[in-house]
Amino acid sequence: MTGQRARYEEILAFWFAGSNSDPLLIEPRVDVWFGAAAPDAEIREHFAIDVAQASSGRLDGWRAEPQGRLALIVLLDQFRRSLFRGTAAAFARDERSLALTLEGLERAEDLALSLAERIFFFLPLQHAESRDAQALSVRKFAELEEMADAAWRAPFTRSIESAREHRDIIARFGRFPHRNRALGRTSTPKEAAYLAAGGATFGQ
Repeated sequence: MTGQRARYEEILAFWFAGSNSDPLLIEPRVDVWFGAAAPDAEIREHFAIDVAQASSGRLDGWRAEPQGRLALIVLLDQFRRSLFRGTAAAFARDERSLALTLEGLERAEDLALSLAERIFFFLPLQHAESRDAQALSVRKFAELEEMADAAWRAPFTRSIESAREHRDIIARFGRFPHRNRALGRTSTPKEAAYLAAGGATFGQ
């Protein structure tokens, strides 16, 4: 397990770049995580094998530790979106990452993580085409904002705003219209109008 721990710690070190231990470093990471600076090429070069192994279940032993579970979630929920951006494969392990999050919440493993780490522990809830998952997402991200110190609350405020936006889209359509093309789904007239009017695509 020592070698495996070293590997998932390396994945988390790359993704968080110190922000998981220093809250003041969270804001500079936001554009990397959610903006134009998404490190797709770096992820492909350094972590494509890890994504493949996680996707096939070969890294499931990492679930034994909260940090290992988090690394699995990052690989399946975040890195797959970078590797397969704009294709069905980007979302192909969302059910698995959601299951990892829900199981981790049942075990209260989120409490062992920093606030920055919890953002990504909870993101599979936000990505789920499920009203129940979306409701839980809003609750968890609201808790994060409440816990964040005023000096570095801004990214957590944006996180709860994003959670509410995702929830409202699912409440309105029952799914994310921006995924329809990648998933081969036919948009309804209301979805087509929403997308034509500049509806959210979240980088996909």
